[in-house]
Amino acid sequence: MALAHQQLTALNRLIRAIAPSNRFYQPKLAAAGGLDGFAALDDFRARMPFTTKDELARDQVAHPPYGSTLTYPRETYSRYHQTSGTSGRPLLWLDDRDSWQWVVDRWKVVWEKAGAARGDSVLFTFSFGPFLGFWAAFDSAVQLGLLAIPAGGMSSLDRLRFLLARRPRILCCTPTYALRLADVAREAAISLRDSGVELIMLGGEPGGSVPEFRARLEQGWPGARVVDHHGMTEIGPASYGFPDQPTLLYLLHDAYLCEVLQPGTNRPVAPGEQGELVLTTLGRTACPLLRYRTGDLVRPAAVAGEDPAAFALAGGILGRVDDMVIVRGVNLYPTAVDAVVHAVSGIRDYAAEIDRRGALAEVTVRFEPTEPHLDPSAELATRLRDAFQIRFNVEKVPAGVLPVFEMKARRWKILS
Repeated sequence: MALAHQQLTALNRLIRAIAPSNRFYQPKLAAAGGLDGFAALDDFRARMPFTTKDELARDQVAHPPYGSTLTYPRETYSRYHQTSGTSGRPLLWLDDRDSWQWVVDRWKVVWEKAGAARGDSVLFTFSFGPFLGFWAAFDSAVQLGLLAIPAGGMSSLDRLRFLLARRPRILCCTPTYALRLADVAREAAISLRDSGVELIMLGGEPGGSVPEFRARLEQGWPGARVVDHHGMTEIGPASYGFPDQPTLLYLLHDAYLCEVLQPGTNRPVAPGEQGELVLTTLGRTACPLLRYRTGDLVRPAAVAGEDPAAFALAGGILGRVDDMVIVRGVNLYPTAVDAVVHAVSGIRDYAAEIDRRGALAEVTVRFEPTEPHLDPSAELATRLRDAFQIRFNVEKVPAGVLPVFEMKARRWKILS
């Protein structure tokens, strides 16, 4: 198989580069008998241990501030980023010039597959900060010849006016914030039909591959198509989407060795089944990750006409393995609740609270209506009950009560 040979060659090249000096991976590779590389990908999968986020966080505590994963001397690194910390302590991540360019080159693929071309203008809503996705998207856009327009440090209304004055073809932001801008436009009686935006590039959180969310977003931005992608600070951009295939995310198999395993095991899942995405970076030599358990819940799907190993992700990122909450025997994932809520018209945003302090867990969904006189509480409660076969408490709250997110939304709260 051509892809397997390509991946094995890249993997062994990476291992030979990091084994002599990477203090984190040197003992792992030695224990796996892989200091000189592996004879086959199956050997690597069978013998190489996983890397986990908790392990990396502990390593950074033990070897502050950046841990022992750096392959080269600290003074050779020039890029700093960190994770959002939504699932624990933020990870600090450094790149040298070559590894950063590797990340940027992966993002160029994301732009090109989405249909972006030299001369297009892109408006970025992100504020200046350590979020890797913004910087990689911005730098890659500049290198591709796109007009990259930063729009941080503004209120949502000012940002909309800024956008309308410049009419970018592409808007780049999180799913939550794209919807927020559409809501603000409606409240301010601003039409987005002639905004110039034809493509909305999403990342930072699940949502862009959820049909209900995507339909609502495209309704709020008439004439615009939604394209999803996903990545992680410690991994880089790992997937891309096509405007005409909105329910699939394609993985960058030439840059990552991708596995989908049953959570907590080394057993691969069959196509169509859910599992945890495990990634190995094949070119980010300065700060590599081998068999990294991403925590992302996905469903692999075969791609017609492609190498069987080059699977895509049906439905994008379905959720986080550690975000699943069991309520009265029912598995709840935020993205599944998201899909139900966004299928109900008249809801601007919502937050969910799971209270485990009583004998039986209670789930409360609070929502803000798009208009004060609207109250779809009964419809929402019915749809949630029908979807999950348990009762949800549903409460309408006034506009402005729920927090507004420009980056990753944090809608779930657990009381225990």
